[in-house]
Amino acid sequence: MPTAVDIFIPCFVDQLFPQTAMNMVKVLEAVGCEVHYNSNQTCCGQPAYNAGYKAESREVACKFLDDFPNEPGRYIVSPSASCVGMVRNSYAELFDGSPEQSRYHGTQRRIYELTEFLVDVLGVQSVPKARLNGTYTYHDSCSALRECGIKEGPRRLLDAVPGLQRLEMVENETCCGFGGTFAVKFQAISVAMAEQKVEHALATGANYIVSTDTSCLMHLDAYIRREKKPIKTMHIADVLASGW
Repeated sequence: MPTAVDIFIPCFVDQLFPQTAMNMVKVLEAVGCEVHYNSNQTCCGQPAYNAGYKAESREVACKFLDDFPNEPGRYIVSPSASCVGMVRNSYAELFDGSPEQSRYHGTQRRIYELTEFLVDVLGVQSVPKARLNGTYTYHDSCSALRECGIKEGPRRLLDAVPGLQRLEMVENETCCGFGGTFAVKFQAISVAMAEQKVEHALATGANYIVSTDTSCLMHLDAYIRREKKPIKTMHIADVLASGW
């Protein structure tokens, strides 16, 4: 029987990288999942929460719980560790002592970032037919690494892609400088951090910077394009959907 999956498509992906969302669906179906999409879904509330608007964020978070009601045997999967980290961790503060607390705990147990769902839940070692010729270096996003504990799973999936070789950069666990509103409030520091990350990636000679988060990749790609650097960014869903 196929594994039932409700997909959550974050704001960044929905508005700027819809193909990444489609590629996630492609990958999930390839490994035997039955994918469901609730078109009423909106945001997880992270932008408001990070900006300090806790009450407004709670309203959005309540809608998220309504959009993804707890049902036995169903998972929530997203192509963003940042949003997963928000639901899994920050909702604890938003719903502490509230009537929604029990609902939140159910959602917390069901939500996964794409690669951790593939590796840790389904036990997937490789995605059938995936192929990409070239070299990549991996960026550990802060949310994936620090909020969700994701590190080896993405590398394992990428290393199993025929034609693709990993070249680790130095300081791969260092922040890229995006940080949501941080990039707006502290622009100069944010750009300097992106420059450092891109230079570390370039030093490996890799063709691609790959990560779990489109927000990080968008930030790095903006610097790459502005400075005309010879490297590209790719979300891991796009890599796993390549070649077929």
